[in-house]
Amino acid sequence: MLEDGVGDEELTPAAVLFPIVQRVGGPTVLLTQRTAHLKDHPGQISFPGGRREPADASPAHTALREASEEIGLSPAHVEIAGYLPEYLTSTGFRVTPVVAMVTPPFDLQLDAFEVAEAFEVPLAFLLDPVNHQQHSLHYRGKLRHYYAMPYGEYFIWGATAGIIVSLCRVLGVAVR
Repeated sequence: MLEDGVGDEELTPAAVLFPIVQRVGGPTVLLTQRTAHLKDHPGQISFPGGRREPADASPAHTALREASEEIGLSPAHVEIAGYLPEYLTSTGFRVTPVVAMVTPPFDLQLDAFEVAEAFEVPLAFLLDPVNHQQHSLHYRGKLRHYYAMPYGEYFIWGATAGIIVSLCRVLGVAVR
């Protein structure tokens, strides 16, 4: 999926974990809020993940390594379910979303430098098109369009919302 505003520039390979937590009351998605002082995407809601390192054997390895580093999620609780199409961002990343089922109970240890908070959102909420909004803003001199999914005090938008929309499309959910 191509985010609005992506040109022909070289993109940095990255991967994110799309962690679906198998809760008794229904599946949830584990998300993070980035700390406000970070250079890239400060304060934004995101999936655990980041840039591919030379030692990473695959996007799954990158996503699992980053989830362990950022939030302390042990790979022992994670079963990779598959991949979504690459998501190309206007901020210079080629992101491979790695969808995984996460089995509780698990303890998280947040990296206080990168992650302000970890929280869960019901998967049903994220898959419901009634909760999808389309917004626009001027960025780098052009009008850009993006998805958003406000949830309580959280404003899920940009690449995170775009990747959720990508899952909806893969599942055949009608998207606004």
